[in-house]
Amino acid sequence: MYIAEIRIENFRSFGVGERAFRLSLKPGLTALVGENDAGKTAVVDALRYVLGTRDQEQLRVDEADFHRSSEGDRADQIAIRLVFRDLTRTDRGAFAEFLTFEEVEGSRQVCLVLTWSARRAPTGSSRRAVSPEWRTGANGDGPLLDFGARSLLTATYLRPLRDAERAMSAGRGSRLSQILQHTSEIKNTGMGFDLKNTPQPDPKTLSVLGLGDFANHLFRESQGIRKAGDKLNDEYLKPLSFAKDLLRARIEVAGSRDDAVRLRQLLEKLDLTLGAATDGDSAHTRGLGSNNLLFMACELLLLAAESDGFPLLLIEEPEAHLHPQRQLRLMAFLQAQVAKQRADGQRIQIIVTTHSPSIASDLHLDNLVLIEQGRAFSLRKGMTKLDNSDYSFLERFLDSTKSNLFFARGVMIVEGDAENILMPVLARLLDRDFGEYGVSVVNVGGVGLGRYARIFIRADPAADGEISVPVACITDIDVMPDCAPEIVGKIKPGEEIPKRPPSKRQWRVKSEFDANGIAERRQDRIDKASGQNVRTFVADEWTLEYDLAFSGLAKEVWEAAVLALADDRIHDGKVTRDNAIKERAAESSALTGLATEVVASHVYAKFEAEGASKAIAAQYLSELLEAAFKLGTLNAERLCSKLPTYVVDAIGYVTSPLARPKPMSSNPVVAVE
Repeated sequence: MYIAEIRIENFRSFGVGERAFRLSLKPGLTALVGENDAGKTAVVDALRYVLGTRDQEQLRVDEADFHRSSEGDRADQIAIRLVFRDLTRTDRGAFAEFLTFEEVEGSRQVCLVLTWSARRAPTGSSRRAVSPEWRTGANGDGPLLDFGARSLLTATYLRPLRDAERAMSAGRGSRLSQILQHTSEIKNTGMGFDLKNTPQPDPKTLSVLGLGDFANHLFRESQGIRKAGDKLNDEYLKPLSFAKDLLRARIEVAGSRDDAVRLRQLLEKLDLTLGAATDGDSAHTRGLGSNNLLFMACELLLLAAESDGFPLLLIEEPEAHLHPQRQLRLMAFLQAQVAKQRADGQRIQIIVTTHSPSIASDLHLDNLVLIEQGRAFSLRKGMTKLDNSDYSFLERFLDSTKSNLFFARGVMIVEGDAENILMPVLARLLDRDFGEYGVSVVNVGGVGLGRYARIFIRADPAADGEISVPVACITDIDVMPDCAPEIVGKIKPGEEIPKRPPSKRQWRVKSEFDANGIAERRQDRIDKASGQNVRTFVADEWTLEYDLAFSGLAKEVWEAAVLALADDRIHDGKVTRDNAIKERAAESSALTGLATEVVASHVYAKFEAEGASKAIAAQYLSELLEAAFKLGTLNAERLCSKLPTYVVDAIGYVTSPLARPKPMSSNPVVAVE
């Protein structure tokens, strides 16, 4: 069986009614992703309160666990409801008197519904809370779940920032001993020690208890111990004894007469450490990350070995102490574990919380749940606007550099390296630093912008709400002015623009569209990647570089393009930046006085016709703008007036609205002195 539904009310950040937490789960592995304080740990802690944990940690409900409303009032009762489905025959037998029938797709099926509730202690009481109740039944009004049945639901929990080495060390109640004593390899392998029948057994054939008994026998027979015992008895106890009541001492390894207790005591003396595959390497060469893997491997060993109980593993931050490649290995291993079936027919269910883009990128979207402001948004099929081809595409191309979108307070999706470089710089210069606002920039490289955007668009927002993260998609309109084809080298000087059809040319010019044509083209691009809190911002004129030049940064973009063309010579020390610009001074002067769209087209020709790298030019443009800010020739208000409207609006959307100053007149490129 597996946990199919979770509902949490009045617990920490989760309220009641529409503010209650709801999550439906699939069997196998589920990763809860999202920024800090979104509610991921609260979900895990809620499960720990209901199910308990195998490390026998005592959990007590605290005053702070009760939800506080916006008015400051504490809730009186916490309610956590779990629905278990796909019960095996063993499960149905173990929970027979607690089961509930439900209608699923027209058929009657059995499930286990468990409602845990705890009330606040009365004001002035010394108690933290009234003892919790575990009720069954569809409405939480069925029989109380007794302790024996609850023990079958106990979860394995791996806390964040865990000290794996300490957990695997010897000592009273050690986690290692708890794990080993329940494995079939320890319980069922080997035979006991019998001094009468086999005084000198082969240690390899003995069970752990047999080894303990044999070791005890060897200790007793040791010459040193025998001599010390004889001396104690003959020289000290005998003189203190009565004639008919002789006191005799026996030195042996301490231990209980009960086999289960003795086994636990023996296992508590064991350490588990990591070495290398080669002999001679000491265990201390392994660090926190490797020991963390060892700890998780042991917990999974126990879950896989047990033949009864509900196999649930809760892991907070599995990436702790692990570098990205190790994280990927771990997640591949965990996904393989949930695919295996135990002897009792159960499969392990694993719920992890993570802040790692590497882990998020390695999982199928079906396995991800975005936790945002105390609400859960499953990304599996049917819950988003993504179709089957979108899921296939994203599973191939959603890498760790793009998966940071799951942890952002705002997302800007761009189609190229230039936008990826420029947008954070422009935002910072406009006093909208993306780092301060928690905005991630995702570069999709010219393909799939709509696919990434639809991750954030819910299929049924009326049922499970909308993701409130603002997502801005930036795209070109890809329509050039009529003067541009000749300037950027699409046609020869004096040649007419070939008509479509019969021409199959892909580029478009403004004269091809009627009065509403360009507006319809813009709206079509907006509609492909917009909805709910996702908005698409389309270039005002053509492309980013052209629009920057057109709106007021023609001189700066031209210089950046010239520097990009001279980049190799600049880095080789063959020319300085100033000289690289002066070399093209005549070109700059020739643009003085020309129409804005002609000037902007000549600027864009540096990229289109001469092959200047847009990414390298973006880097140079960033440096030129930052230098102008340091010199005081440019400030946030002046820059805002020189930027294309769609750029300003997109930055404002993912941070906070920007008041755009009155645009300044667009000046052509200034001649270089």
